[in-house]
Amino acid sequence: MKVLALNAGSNSLKFEVVAIEPGADDDFGTSLVSGSYDDIGKGSSGFARLEDKKPVEKRKLEVRDHRHATELLLAWLEKGEAKRFGVASLGEIDRIAHRIVHGGRTFDAPARITDGVVKEIEKLEELAPLHNGPALTIVREAAKQTGDRIPMFAVFDTVFHRTIPDEASRYALPVDVADRHGIRRYGFHGISHRYLMLRHAKLAGVRPADTRLVTMHLEGGSSMCAIRGGHSIDTSMGFTPLEGLVMGTRTGDLDPAVVTYLMRKEKLDAAGVEKLLNKESGLLGVSGVSADTRELARRLDEPRVRLAIDIFAYRARKYVGAYLAALGGATAIVVGGGIGENGAFVRERILAPFAWAGIELDQAANEAMIDREGLITTKSSRLRVWVIPTQEGRMMARETANVDAAARS
Repeated sequence: MKVLALNAGSNSLKFEVVAIEPGADDDFGTSLVSGSYDDIGKGSSGFARLEDKKPVEKRKLEVRDHRHATELLLAWLEKGEAKRFGVASLGEIDRIAHRIVHGGRTFDAPARITDGVVKEIEKLEELAPLHNGPALTIVREAAKQTGDRIPMFAVFDTVFHRTIPDEASRYALPVDVADRHGIRRYGFHGISHRYLMLRHAKLAGVRPADTRLVTMHLEGGSSMCAIRGGHSIDTSMGFTPLEGLVMGTRTGDLDPAVVTYLMRKEKLDAAGVEKLLNKESGLLGVSGVSADTRELARRLDEPRVRLAIDIFAYRARKYVGAYLAALGGATAIVVGGGIGENGAFVRERILAPFAWAGIELDQAANEAMIDREGLITTKSSRLRVWVIPTQEGRMMARETANVDAAARS
C-alpha cells in the first residue's frame, strides 16, 4: 500500500509517500519520496524535494496559497515526476492521510473523511486557526482533484492525548463554563509523541506498556509529553497550541492577566493580541533576530539572543522536572523535532543540569548525534537520553493503513 501523507503548516505543505503494509505494528514502512512547498503566499515561495528531511532539490516557484500548493503537488505526482522514486503516477496512491491538528473531543481515532467529518473539523477551526484552516483547504482541493478514486483519512494530533486524566486535562474554571465551551487541555503533536514512544520502545527492546518517558518535540512549535505505559498522561500544550514551552514565535506559558493588560496598554483587539502572542513572541520576540535556533547559535555573543536561548532552555528544563515528578521517575527521555534533532547545544543546556536525576551526558555523543538516532548519555548514566528524529509522515501512513477495513470500504 502507498500512502500520501500531507502535513499543512501555517505557510507550508509537507508531503511524503510511504510504502507500508496494513497491520504493520513493528515498523513504519518505507519512505519513497518526500518534499515541501514553503513560504506559501510569499515572494520567496518554492518547492524542495527532501531526503532525510534535508533539501536535495530546490526550485523557486509561485505558490499562491495552500489550495495552489495541493494542485501543484498532485500534478507533480500525476506527471510522473516521482517515477524514479517508485511512484509512477497519482494513480498508484492507495490512500491520502491528512494531519489535522485539532480533533477536540469529537475524534478518538483516525477518521475516513466525509462531508460530516469536514463539518466537525470546521467547528474546531477557531481553536487552531493556523493549522486546521490550511489543512481543510488541502482536504477540499485533494477531494476536488481525485474525486472518489482515493480514500482520504484525517489523522489528529489530539488523539494520543485523549488518555490524559481529568486532574491534568481540566483547568480550574467553573465546570459548567468549561464544559459549555469545551475548555480543557487537548494537547498537540500527538502524532510525533506517539512515534517517539513507539520508536524508542523498538530501539530499547522494551514493550510500550513498560515505559515511563518524557518526550520532547522541539521545533518552531514545541511541546513535551509525559508517557506512562504507552499512554499520554500529561502534555505541555493545552486548549490551543500556544500554551507550554517557549517556541519559535509563541510565548508559551503566560500569566493570563498579561493578555488583558496588553489589550488596554497597546490598544489591541482580540485578533491583535493573538497575533502578538502567536507570531511575534517566543525566540523571535526575545532575541529580536530570528525564530531559528541555527541562526541564534551563530549569534550567542549578543545579549538578547543569549537571553532567548536561556529562557527557552529554562522553560523546557522546568517541564522535564515536572514530568519526572508526575511519572514518579522515568525510564528514558526522548528528544525529537528539528531543534531537538539538530541542536546539540540546546540539548546540553536543557539536560546537563539533571545530573541529580541520574543524567550523565556524553559530550562527544551529543555533539555527533545530528539528524540520526541514538543515545547521548554515558553507559553509566542512570537515566538515558535518546535522540530520535521524528517521522510524522510515516506515523500518519501507519495510522491510515491500519484503519479498520470496514471503515475503509
